Amino acid sequence: MHDIRAIREAPETFDAGLARLGAEPRSAEILALDGSRRAKIAAAEAAQAERNAASKQVGAAKARGDEAEFERLRALVSEKKDEISRLEEEAKAEDARLNELLMGLPNLPLESVPVGRDETENVEIRRWGTPRAFAFKPLEHFEIPGAKPGFDFEAAGRLSGSRFVVLKGAMIRVHRALAQFMLDLHVEEHGLVEHWTPVLVRDEAMLGTGQLPKFAEDSYQTTTGWWLIPTSEVTMTNLAAGRILEAKDLPMRMTAHTQCFRSEAGSAGKDTSGMLRQHQFEKVEMVSITRPEESLAEHDRMTACAQNVLERLGLPYRTIVLCTGDMGFSARRTHDLEVWLPGQDTYREISSVSVCGDFQARRMNARFRREEGARPEFVHTLNGSGLAVGRCLIAVLENGQEEDGSITLPEALHPYLRGRTRVTAEGELV
Repeated sequence: MHDIRAIREAPETFDAGLARLGAEPRSAEILALDGSRRAKIAAAEAAQAERNAASKQVGAAKARGDEAEFERLRALVSEKKDEISRLEEEAKAEDARLNELLMGLPNLPLESVPVGRDETENVEIRRWGTPRAFAFKPLEHFEIPGAKPGFDFEAAGRLSGSRFVVLKGAMIRVHRALAQFMLDLHVEEHGLVEHWTPVLVRDEAMLGTGQLPKFAEDSYQTTTGWWLIPTSEVTMTNLAAGRILEAKDLPMRMTAHTQCFRSEAGSAGKDTSGMLRQHQFEKVEMVSITRPEESLAEHDRMTACAQNVLERLGLPYRTIVLCTGDMGFSARRTHDLEVWLPGQDTYREISSVSVCGDFQARRMNARFRREEGARPEFVHTLNGSGLAVGRCLIAVLENGQEEDGSITLPEALHPYLRGRTRVTAEGELV
């Protein structure tokens, strides 16, 4: 959510930020509504003062027998009461409209973010690893003989419909090993604190991180009103909601492995084969809560954490900066990690790491105090995938496939698989 005071002080800067996103200027509309609201609040306060003054004079007029003045003052008190009520109601309605307007506007990009219309104008900033040269045509994950027995899309379709999968045998073992490996790496080497959080949340939590109100169709809501989380960014970031944290407790660095749920609205026809784009999936998420001056350095640190997962697994990837036209609603800058998928002969997104500034903090009233007695300030929030487990499984399978249909697994996973190192062409973990 945007700071109305910042918009009042520099409306041109605000509109320039929106322009970089390809959006129309909105400061005039915002300031007109804000000005009207403030004028009504001031008028209500002035009317209240007049009412108070008249109320004090009513008794005096009565005491001296001035019936005409008594009646005039009593009528004035009643008139001001009605005026105050009307002005307060109008100001309240305009405040609600202003809040709705500000809630619906995206965060403004940092000046360093490249301006662009869509993903074709993202900028690559790093590349690691060399894609393997195969002596045969590499297959997509769901076509590899060793992987096929562990993917049951037909059964999932009978249970739930499209964009679901039943994992079994070696595939779920490798999937589970990947999640455990990621958590251990983040906790033991990257200094994150592991959490286990609910997957059902209230409206307030989704509002706080920006999923609501604009993107309700992208998530699932139960008949009892709870929302299924699209990522544990929602739950971990909201752990700071409504709180005033102590500076000594920052940064808060968290990680969680959860089920995630997305309706994939607008993605009809995209990635319908295999398990690249699912309604239900697992992700190891990273969230940081920091002081404002530390958030950009934290963004680079979190990006390095996600990169380290891929490097330990020996998976080639590239890091890109999203352009203004491809960034998410709450982000000020986003680094995407794209892993090499030989079956598709291209890089595909496996992690997004974003710095949000105080945008989410204002929505959830998350603040900190630099020292005892100091005025509270809004924290900065960051989030990133560390990584999407299912997409990581896809990358491991496609990069490790052999000509005979077997799959060689990354060395980093061997301890989590009790020393097993490969999946046979028949789907057995050995």
